[in-house]
Amino acid sequence: MTMLSVAGARTKARARLNSSMAAWAAEGSGVVRLEIALKPPTEKQVLTDQAAAAEWAGSWRAAEETAIGWASPTAPGSVAGTRSGLEIDWEDRNWARVGRQRIPIRVRLTTADAVADFVGGESARDWRRLRDRAATIRDRFAAEPGSVEQIDADDPDGPGAGGTGDDDALAAAIRSQAKRILGLTDAAFTTVLDVVDWLRGHRLGTLRPRQLPIRGVDSKWFETHRSLVTALLGGIGHADAVTVLDAEPRLRLRILDPALRVTAEPAAPATGQAADISLAGLDDITAPISQLGRLPIAPQLVFVFENLESVLAMPAWPAAVAVHGSGYAVDGVARFDWIADARVIYWGDLDSHGFAILNRLRSHLPAVESVLMDEANLLAHRDLWVPEPKPSTGTFAHLTGTELRALDRIRAEGNVRLEQERIPWDTALNRLRTAVGNPTPSRLGEGEGDLGAGTRRGTETERLLGEGDDDDG
Repeated sequence: MTMLSVAGARTKARARLNSSMAAWAAEGSGVVRLEIALKPPTEKQVLTDQAAAAEWAGSWRAAEETAIGWASPTAPGSVAGTRSGLEIDWEDRNWARVGRQRIPIRVRLTTADAVADFVGGESARDWRRLRDRAATIRDRFAAEPGSVEQIDADDPDGPGAGGTGDDDALAAAIRSQAKRILGLTDAAFTTVLDVVDWLRGHRLGTLRPRQLPIRGVDSKWFETHRSLVTALLGGIGHADAVTVLDAEPRLRLRILDPALRVTAEPAAPATGQAADISLAGLDDITAPISQLGRLPIAPQLVFVFENLESVLAMPAWPAAVAVHGSGYAVDGVARFDWIADARVIYWGDLDSHGFAILNRLRSHLPAVESVLMDEANLLAHRDLWVPEPKPSTGTFAHLTGTELRALDRIRAEGNVRLEQERIPWDTALNRLRTAVGNPTPSRLGEGEGDLGAGTRRGTETERLLGEGDDDDG
């Protein structure tokens, strides 16, 4: 027989509870509509096994009677006369050979609590904990509850499984962080709320997590709970308060021309002004982006490399600096005060993420040129390819035609990767010199007028970057 048992219906309801509890808790109305068809037997099926059919119908009568106890006055939070939230629809069937029979047709659950009561076990306990914590968050931060969309129990991924699309910001934050909220101990949950409450009410200035006057909260605590704290602060309109969680990103820079270094001490600043930064002869610097951006240098050429070893291997180069782009932190390069008048050349891994990083940098600095990121270079080093574990599947609006052809080939070959460090250094350096205009170490210190035509924008040598004229379309 195809009759759906009480256990089978619980399995369906459990799947819906697990998939929807985040939305239900976030929106807080408690009202849902979950209908499960019970697939009652036909007369022929009843005649085949009348005992099984009778037992099945009896099990649903027992389930209905049990549900009445969910709303009894003795149950916590119950009120006399309240409905349990579980309803079973019954129909009378008049069969010629079996006679008149009252058959359960469907079970309807109209509240999230009823779903949990029907399901029972760990899923029900998780629901109640998440429901109560979401209510605490809303009460603490004065959020208005939203509404829950009706759902179809036979389509676990259908409309309603994720809630409505008109949620307020705090409900969206609770929904996205439901798993983290549920996983906290009671003490940790209380601390999270205390931290969010404190951060929304204080101007932080330059405070670091170590300085916050909240017992038990330090940098390690923030490492564990930053996603939840960030989401809740954003949900209550205080996204700016999360700046305390992040140290300013740092980048590494090498000054390739000694003439760019400032060895004299900077002049004393005027009252209320920050002092200029002196390099004091340094040529390899790791510092916050804002400090690197204020260096008193004016390079004509800026190399940005994804791989640190390539930065460290760079020889002396007239009027040039080399920056470790540090992956997706590369857009910090655009914040350097002195980069606006420089020619910027990027070299990254020949893989989807290398092009994603280039695309990101070029979205801030449209004139960035790439080198060694073309199809010919990829194919010339086929024996050095490795698989790319988690390729980027995005589309990149800021790549040139040459770069897009290389990316298409990478994907066509099965998402391969040619790491820039695997390209022989002599090969890479020669391509860089050709792209820039063939500078040589012997010309160091001869003055800006002798840097070679290739260091100026608009020269013929720039076309060599892509191994031929580029069709940007």
